[in-house]
Amino acid sequence: MVTMLSRRLLPALVLALLAPVLVACGGDDDGDTTLTVYAAASLKKTFEQLKADFEETHDGVTVELVLGGSSDLVSQIQGGAGADVFASADTANMDKLVGSDDQGQDPQDFATNTLEIATPPDNPAGVATLQDLAGPDVDLVLCAPEVPCGAAAQKVADAAGLTFDPVSEEQSVTDVLGKITSGQADAGLVYVTDVLAAGDTVKGIEFPESSSAVNTYPITTVKGSDHADLAGEFVDLVLSDKGQKVLADAGFGAP
Repeated sequence: MVTMLSRRLLPALVLALLAPVLVACGGDDDGDTTLTVYAAASLKKTFEQLKADFEETHDGVTVELVLGGSSDLVSQIQGGAGADVFASADTANMDKLVGSDDQGQDPQDFATNTLEIATPPDNPAGVATLQDLAGPDVDLVLCAPEVPCGAAAQKVADAAGLTFDPVSEEQSVTDVLGKITSGQADAGLVYVTDVLAAGDTVKGIEFPESSSAVNTYPITTVKGSDHADLAGEFVDLVLSDKGQKVLADAGFGAP
């Protein structure tokens, strides 16, 4: 009787003893860490490269990039979004984060960028200067004023004494570029780095007034991050010689 009972209980006993081992073996994925980096859309190409570099040197860490207009990103962070790092395309939106005491450390400048006119490759409206963008026959697309590239566009317009009448205002610089590459607009103001990244899909036109609106990019960790040490290491990578070379190769200026 005891023997029969033991035989019946043996499988259950074995499973009970193995359960912790099975859980540990099956929990590798659960043990992985996701570092969430909120970054301005204009940083897409460079931060994708830095993401790959960071993951290569940090086993079990996945970097999730959340890209968009800096104003939208900071609003999401202030609303409780689970960001670990924030990289803004201007100091104004970083100041908003600091103003709400949501920064994990003092922000540090890591790059600069300037505007350039972008048109479809065949430049159907014959745009050659900044002044041409104010013409009635040019379908112009800009970033919205609250977005860093939109604020910069307003600065260069003011410096040149121009008034722009865009057919649409977008929430990120990549959306502006999308309107141009899809043929929905004759021209737009985007960053030099975006023109370089777009290659042959757009034509870039430099203009002297761009020097009146140089955007400075700051980066910081986010207060309350569950991965504060890793977040700090990602910030360090961006600020390192390696990170600075990635940014310079993409057309960003030094901070």
